[in-house]
Amino acid sequence: MYKDLAGKTALVSGAGKRSGIGYAIARKLADCKANIIIADLGMNDGSESDVRTGTQDEMQDITDELKKECGIEALAVNVDVADTGSVSKMAEAVKEQFDHVHILCNNAGASFGVPSATHTYDEAAWMKTVDVNLHGVFRVSKEIVPMMTGVGGSIINTASRAGKVPALFNGAYAAAKAGVIMMTKVMARELAGMNIRVNAICPGQIMTDLEKWRFGLEAQFFGTTPEEQEDAMCKTIPLGRIGTTREVANLVAFLASEASSYCTGQAINVTGGQLMEL
Repeated sequence: MYKDLAGKTALVSGAGKRSGIGYAIARKLADCKANIIIADLGMNDGSESDVRTGTQDEMQDITDELKKECGIEALAVNVDVADTGSVSKMAEAVKEQFDHVHILCNNAGASFGVPSATHTYDEAAWMKTVDVNLHGVFRVSKEIVPMMTGVGGSIINTASRAGKVPALFNGAYAAAKAGVIMMTKVMARELAGMNIRVNAICPGQIMTDLEKWRFGLEAQFFGTTPEEQEDAMCKTIPLGRIGTTREVANLVAFLASEASSYCTGQAINVTGGQLMEL
């Protein structure tokens, strides 16, 4: 529990489904008595990805849950981070209820057109992947940072282990997440004078529906089972298991709080030891 988060306002993108990292982040911050803005696509047409986004009904259910169980203010807002107009509309909705945002978690992400080698990657799928994962961080930050001016705060960008280690047949996602890490460092230097810290988290294998989808996809490709793929992955992780969304959320809460007051411009691994760096 980080008591200094009480009464602050946090916006978490990609937080509209209970199976994802975004929801775990929102729940952890709400448990610390921060007000929460749940921002997600708010629809599920299944047209571009096998992994669903948060639906409007689920987003509202989460908002109601956080209000009731945590005794905070909460707001659900639809947003497509790949659409500038949608992000601007989201920001206006936030301004109607909250004077400031103190914590921004740029967590929305997706991968399209995988698996595919870079030289055979569908161009539209490549551009969409980069647009959501990299440009989405830019668009949301551009709208929300002015709401942090004068009060300071913390921005936590969700990058990935894939942004540091080449991800085979998922090049657009890897390139975009590498871009998020560099954007984090640039923003940290630019915003330090405004008392806004900017850090990135780099999750490895975390048990979400995206991870389960990946194991299923690999099983089809290699002629195995999802369980066998998960076991093989666990053998590459020193701690010997897949991480939980709660473990990621715990790191985010630390980075949002004053407990990390001297940390900025960092890209911190959450990989169970799968990735170790000097």
